[in-house]
Amino acid sequence: MVRDPSRYGGLADGGVRIAAGDVTDVADVAALAAGHDAAINAAAVTDPRAFFTSAAHALIKGLRQAGVDRLVTVGIATLLPGPDGTRLLDMPGFPAEFRPFCLAHADGLEVLRAEGAALDWAYVSPAGDFDHEGERTGHYEIREHGDLAARISYADFALVLLDEAETPRHHRSHLAVT
Repeated sequence: MVRDPSRYGGLADGGVRIAAGDVTDVADVAALAAGHDAAINAAAVTDPRAFFTSAAHALIKGLRQAGVDRLVTVGIATLLPGPDGTRLLDMPGFPAEFRPFCLAHADGLEVLRAEGAALDWAYVSPAGDFDHEGERTGHYEIREHGDLAARISYADFALVLLDEAETPRHHRSHLAVT
C-alpha cells in the first residue's frame, strides 16, 4: 500500500501488487490487509508530528478488522537503549535537530505498547544505521542494545522483516538487528 502507485511501476513488473492507500486510515488498512497473514509497515514521512501515532492507531484497528494478527514495523535505532540502558536519543551530544523525528517514532511505538495487546507486533530497528552500499549476506544478528556504529544492509534488514512476518520469533518487542 502506497500513496502513489505510479511511483512504483517497476515493482509491479516483478509480480508485486501495488495498491493506493493511506496507512493512517483504518478503512484503507482493513480493506488492503484482508486476506493476508501479516503486514509489514515501512512507512515514514518528513513531517512526523502526528503521522507515526496515527499510523499505529490505524494499523492496530485496521489489521484487527481484517483478521490480520501479525504486524512488523520498521523502527529507528535511536529509541533503543545503549549499553548503559539510556536511550540513544537521550545520550549527551545527540543532535537536537533529530529529536522531534525520533520522538514522533517513540510516540508510535508507545501506541503499539499501550494499545496493541491484541496484535502480535514486532518493532524492528537497525542496531545503528544502514550500510547504504552493503550487499546481501543472508544473515543478521539480534542485539541486546543499540550501537550507532553498527550497520546492516537494506537487503539483510529486509530478511529480518520477512522472517518476523513469516515465522514470528519476537512478540510485542523492540528488536535491534545488525
